[in-house]
Amino acid sequence: MPLPSQLLENAVAAFAKLPGIGRKTALRLVLHLLKQEEEMVIHFSDTVAKLRREIQFCSRCHNISDGELCSICSQNSRNKQLICVVENIRDVISIENTGQMNGTYHVLGGIISPLDGVGPEQLNITGLVRRIEEEQVDELIFALNPNIQGDTTIYYIQKKIAHLPCKITTIARGISFGGELEFADEMTLARSIAHRLPVQQYVK
Repeated sequence: MPLPSQLLENAVAAFAKLPGIGRKTALRLVLHLLKQEEEMVIHFSDTVAKLRREIQFCSRCHNISDGELCSICSQNSRNKQLICVVENIRDVISIENTGQMNGTYHVLGGIISPLDGVGPEQLNITGLVRRIEEEQVDELIFALNPNIQGDTTIYYIQKKIAHLPCKITTIARGISFGGELEFADEMTLARSIAHRLPVQQYVK
């Protein structure tokens, strides 16, 4: 159904390009903005434009930043000899929300996936190897998705840094808390059994 205004149509079409936003939701958002004070809408649009115009990426870990170094790399309290390797910036946010990571990160910007045309040269792997060499990193934690592409990426990087005295670990994989065994896939169940923990360690 055509809208009564071309300006409204253009705004709805723009919002509908956002992920997870359908045309009906886009229309609801646009109509909500029309009800707001003009100053609020201008502030909203200016904030988004400034974000796109001025946002930077950390020269060290490739996380989103307001300056050359991100807020995590700039913290003196962080363990610089511990690096958590992730696929994207959303993963950094997720892990930070747990409050369990006191090291730094390295955002690869994707994972190796030949079928999707993504090779090692398109990822931030060279910078990671350089960091391990220059910063004398003690441990590298891989927090990549548990699939073939993630494992391929881990294997590739592991071969690249095999000559360096750096401990390599991955996040634990197994049955999620609150999950039921009958609904777990065979690979997940097998990993859970292979990497079982002592009861004393598990209940802490």
